[in-house]
Amino acid sequence: MRRFSAVADPAAPHPEQEAEHRSPAQRPLKPSSVRRDLLSRVNAVAVLLVLADCTTLVAVGVHRDLGWLWGGATGVAVLTIRGTWRLYRRRLWLSWLEDLPRSAASTALAFALLSGAGLIWGAPAADLAAAQRAMIAFALVIEPVRWCVFAFGRWCRRRFDRCDRTIIVGAGEVGVNLARTMLEHPQFGLRPVAFADSGPDPDRQPPVLEVVDDDLADAIVRLRAGTVVLAFSHTRESPLVDAAITAHRLGCCTLVVPRMYELHPDGPGVERLRSYPLMRLGTAPTSRPTWWVKRAADLVLAAVALVVLSPVIGLCALAVLVESGRPLFFRQVRVGMDDRTFTLYKIRSVRQTGEDDSQVKWSVVGDSRVGPVGRFLRRTSLDELPQLWNVLKGDMCVVGPRPERPGFVREFSAIHELYWARHRVPTGLTGLAQVHGLRGDTSIADRSRYDNYYIANWSLWLDLRILLMTAGELCCRRNR
Repeated sequence: MRRFSAVADPAAPHPEQEAEHRSPAQRPLKPSSVRRDLLSRVNAVAVLLVLADCTTLVAVGVHRDLGWLWGGATGVAVLTIRGTWRLYRRRLWLSWLEDLPRSAASTALAFALLSGAGLIWGAPAADLAAAQRAMIAFALVIEPVRWCVFAFGRWCRRRFDRCDRTIIVGAGEVGVNLARTMLEHPQFGLRPVAFADSGPDPDRQPPVLEVVDDDLADAIVRLRAGTVVLAFSHTRESPLVDAAITAHRLGCCTLVVPRMYELHPDGPGVERLRSYPLMRLGTAPTSRPTWWVKRAADLVLAAVALVVLSPVIGLCALAVLVESGRPLFFRQVRVGMDDRTFTLYKIRSVRQTGEDDSQVKWSVVGDSRVGPVGRFLRRTSLDELPQLWNVLKGDMCVVGPRPERPGFVREFSAIHELYWARHRVPTGLTGLAQVHGLRGDTSIADRSRYDNYYIANWSLWLDLRILLMTAGELCCRRNR
């Protein structure tokens, strides 16, 4: 485990100046490159499937003369369960037969839940029977409609070239075969526009496509690519990871050809392009609808916490004033999402001297300038409470990778692989690394791995788990 106590070079170049020397995935993305056309993110087949379900529900509800209460309950149950079972997902293989078991099972589950709820709540037998007949009618009608939607989607892809523009990373045998398969079978919805690699395999004749040798992010924007496929490449694994993160940050759909793909089974998150399995990587957390739920929850939680904890912040500030005078609060530049800097606020825990070395000194453990009040504030994390204001401003989230100072971001990014990738999401008050004991002078490599794991597996439930673990850490830290 390597620990850092060295002083960062204050004369190091500014992040914007250093950006030219970084790999493409590490460079901060321009706002114009991040904002892809909203319509390009909409999947027409998924929209048609939702409309088909809604129209069928309305038709059978009117035919069976369901009231607004039972009609609404039936619609909510069916759409929620079918959405949870990913029947409205983006997909390459528009196969009604392949999707039939999942569709039938979700409808049966909605029927069972609706029937059970009606029996528990003592609904009138006539109303419950009408709802059950409506569900049976929906099950009989929706499958032929879905077959028509899938057939129409395949026809549109072939006839009107309604395909996602695709960049293939890897121009070897697998990449060349994938490109040829996409061109010969447009019903899978992918149209190759470029290879991104050192060059095609000299022993094979690939389709005539552009070969991208420059910045992948620029190529994605310039070619208006919506999908990036990572095939076996001539390059090492690290550039492939960079390519995946670049596509992730730009909101592209990212598909990966797994190793030993000939033996790879189908499963959740696995697409089929003819005989090739492609693993679909999750979209960027900040592009998902649930991220807006997270932001709304952050605003409410931060506002309520600031109001409730304002007496505590006031008492802490008073203790600092008595111990060492003014200033009561401490401001420090930190690096946030996409390498943007912001001013972070804390209650001051270190006595002021003539020179501010906070931007270049890694740790204050054992520092004589930290008095009893400062040690208490740092041990209990009460000095972090003013960062709730950063959450309200949008600089930070409640849960996310902890922000670091610019000098150390440059130092750690040069030493630790993928440290820079943790800036794909906003920073946070607490994070997965912190609840696993990685605070203060601990392993930077372990923090980076935890932070990147958090981004790859982000969900609202994971955030809630981290908040509960943070509460446990604060309550039990003195007992360890």
